[in-house]
Amino acid sequence: MTQQYRAPEPRGDDWQEWGRRLMLYLGQTRSPLVQQTGGESAAEDGVLMWDRTNLYPVVSKNGEWRQVVLEDGHADFILTSDVTPVAANTAYKLTYDAPTGNDGITQGAPASRIVFEEAGQYVVSFSAQISSTSASTVHFYFWPSVNGTNVADSGMTTALHQNNATLVTSRTQIFTVAANDYLEVNYMIDSTSGFLNYTAASSPVPAIPASTLAITRLHG
Repeated sequence: MTQQYRAPEPRGDDWQEWGRRLMLYLGQTRSPLVQQTGGESAAEDGVLMWDRTNLYPVVSKNGEWRQVVLEDGHADFILTSDVTPVAANTAYKLTYDAPTGNDGITQGAPASRIVFEEAGQYVVSFSAQISSTSASTVHFYFWPSVNGTNVADSGMTTALHQNNATLVTSRTQIFTVAANDYLEVNYMIDSTSGFLNYTAASSPVPAIPASTLAITRLHG
């Protein structure tokens, strides 16, 4: 059973005693974080405060204030149509459907841009269902870019070797971004016989997206 506390009423002329009892009452009924307004020392580890400027809790660790990540900064993107390159060996960008249930991550302009509202490290999980209508080997390439610049050592490739072959390829990476940075997914195929394949629902199997992108924020 939850214990109920009642605010003390002033009695007699002893205001100091009433103030002491009032502070005790407030301490029992609410435990707010101390407001951080700037200049507070982080010399002692484990001090928890509320950053009034950025609107999130912070904790002192190793002489600096570290953000305590709240449940925000996530999004799930899917692509519900086939994607076929206009030309072989040419880089293109994927444009996902408008996200639903996203928080702190949005589509920019153009819509291929995925914009991060807050700085931090994010886990990004990518998948693509690739297909080919050629009996010859077809190579597929995927890689991310941030703010229009390719991310070093981030590319992936796979190949299909027969007509009507289908394969799901995927990778998970961690990205460090600043506020308002944007991520894009690039692809290239060495033949127009290759494409990203969306499969409509057919009972009892649900629809299969041509590509998925799941993003979750780790910390600030």
